[in-house]
Amino acid sequence: MEFLPIILIGGAVVLGIIFLLIVAKFFNLWLRARVSNAPVSIPTLIAMWLRGVPNALIVDTRITAGKAGINISTDLLEAHYLAGGNVTHVVLALIAAAKAGMNLDFNRACAIDLACKGTSKTVIEAVRTSINPKVIDCPSAEMGKGGKIDAVARDGISLRVRARVTVRTNLDRFIGGATEETVIARVGEGIVTSIGSALSYKNVLENPDGISKVVLQKGVDTGTAFEIISIDIADIDVGENVGAKLQADQAETDKKIAQANAEVRRAAAVAVEQEMSARTQEMRAKVVEAESEIPMAIAEAFRNGNLGIMDYARYRNISADTDMRESIAGENPGANPGH
Repeated sequence: MEFLPIILIGGAVVLGIIFLLIVAKFFNLWLRARVSNAPVSIPTLIAMWLRGVPNALIVDTRITAGKAGINISTDLLEAHYLAGGNVTHVVLALIAAAKAGMNLDFNRACAIDLACKGTSKTVIEAVRTSINPKVIDCPSAEMGKGGKIDAVARDGISLRVRARVTVRTNLDRFIGGATEETVIARVGEGIVTSIGSALSYKNVLENPDGISKVVLQKGVDTGTAFEIISIDIADIDVGENVGAKLQADQAETDKKIAQANAEVRRAAAVAVEQEMSARTQEMRAKVVEAESEIPMAIAEAFRNGNLGIMDYARYRNISADTDMRESIAGENPGANPGH
């Protein structure tokens, strides 16, 4: 028992040394926060260290916010950091919004920051775009087609249009709102609709601002993360006569259809001709068959006494006269069974 006081004193000394080391470790941060009018207690710093939170980052962002007149507790900063957010971006976005007179609270800034996670956008960019509008090319360079939208007026003449859309970020609709691609697609659809409803391409060339008015009236920014300020027609060119080309293609198609129908009729006519030729040959065969019975009939008439020699001679004369006439007419004389 005589060593107990010594052990207690030694333990107290060790604890004191450990406490001094811990205090020394976090003294600079504590002092920096204190003199910056953004105090953070030593136990809070120790608790952040134990939770694996970079206390220097939290303290510095709190100091930055405090210097800008924004009071944010370390608990809120820690919670956002542990959720995977970027506390530095959130604080800078809040400062930018406050300087611009925008109403942006910490929770919405954190939500926007988490929504931008995994993308090329940041909450700072969203706030800056809300303050300073940005210009979006329609169509974008990635869409090709020479960077223009092709549309056809009602007279068949195509127009190639390039527009520039000025937008600002709508922070209230940023979370869950459609992206720039949706805005580009809707503006492109509106341009095609506006030109397609024009009676003539000349009307569009005379009043290109009519395209902007029609597109804006369609409310293309509904449900998106942006608010459209203006739509300006940057360039417009006259393309080809699509209507004439379509009519020429249709005429060519009609010609091919007519040719196909004519070929069908010709084939049918040839088939009918072949059929009639076959029937003619069939009838000729019947005639030849009938004529082959004439000599037998004459012989039978001789045997029965129904035909005399003078009658036969007269028949031969008539047949010879007929053959002569056919020869003079240039026709092939038919075979006369009486010869």
